[in-house]
Amino acid sequence: MKTQKRLGILTSGGDCPGLNAAIRAVVSHAIVTYDWQVFGIPYATTGLLEKKTIPLTLHGMDLRGMNPLLNMGGTILGSINKGDTLAHIDEIIAGYQALELDALIGIGGDGSLTILEELHSEGNWQFIAIPKTIDNDVAFTEKVVGFDTAVNTVVEALNRLTFTAASHDRVMIVEVMGRSAGHLALQAGIAGGADCILIPEIPYSIKGVCSHLQELRDNWGRRFGIVVVAEGAQVAEDSCCHTECKIEKPSCGMGQYIANEIRNCSHNQLDIRVSVLGHIQRGGIPSAGDRLLASAFGKAAVDLIARGETAKMVAWQNGQVVGVPLKKVINKSPSLVKLDNFLIETAQSLGIYVGKQGRISRLKDSLGSLPLGYS
Repeated sequence: MKTQKRLGILTSGGDCPGLNAAIRAVVSHAIVTYDWQVFGIPYATTGLLEKKTIPLTLHGMDLRGMNPLLNMGGTILGSINKGDTLAHIDEIIAGYQALELDALIGIGGDGSLTILEELHSEGNWQFIAIPKTIDNDVAFTEKVVGFDTAVNTVVEALNRLTFTAASHDRVMIVEVMGRSAGHLALQAGIAGGADCILIPEIPYSIKGVCSHLQELRDNWGRRFGIVVVAEGAQVAEDSCCHTECKIEKPSCGMGQYIANEIRNCSHNQLDIRVSVLGHIQRGGIPSAGDRLLASAFGKAAVDLIARGETAKMVAWQNGQVVGVPLKKVINKSPSLVKLDNFLIETAQSLGIYVGKQGRISRLKDSLGSLPLGYS
């Protein structure tokens, strides 16, 4: 007969800094406070399917007091973000039962949480979710694990690229992650001193970008420029400077596409380089902010399990951690950058071009109204 509660924990979807800090918090709190057994599930639902676990102990979480998991990027449990999980739903549920788990904590983004919620419903598990993603687009939470470190990583890259851009009078196009949400591009762009920030939520104009870069040269004597673009940035209908321009999503990547369009618009007068940060944004040592958030989320998730609650996601709201019904989260659209976001206004006030809507909003604020036909 079991004498201790058996708690499972897994990481699902793309990795990000802070996952190991959350695992550490769950293990420490579950063992020290509640005297539970904790088992890591390797490679998310694949571990359940294959009935595999990794025993997690205090010794493994805090080797000789050096807290290796607290400052370690990635995830010691491994993760997956592909495959048809729901096609094996019965086998996964059977694997959970075979492992004799009493409850499960899953760390994932909105896609992973949707799948895990369905598995929980079908298997009648006690399940608590911890949100993570460098896109910061999970609904009902102001912060998620991994975002703060990703912002810092992009800012560091912008700092480095600014020096070489200034040395050679170049325009640097820096492509960052963000297929549907522009939080990463917006926050890193402001903090990193970008001149233009192009995000999915606000269509931009190539003419507007070129005009802004030219204005920097004419009025400020700036012969270089930094353009931060989210990979999912949307092209404005009137952005084409030549008849061959295509509106649909480019196959070459958004950063290279924008570089090509700026060259055409400026008649090859600008020296342009493209840097795609890619998976560099997912790696690295977690920031202090992500370590704190991951620790708070891990502790709160264990407490929810102890209280017998289920189907909830821990969330950061108004300076504290709360439990939000998971069904409510996955039925809500992703958290996108709103047009009235204060950081959009902040970017405008700093002279950053943030797209057509941003420029219109700035002029509306300064003029009160716009003449008919303005675009």
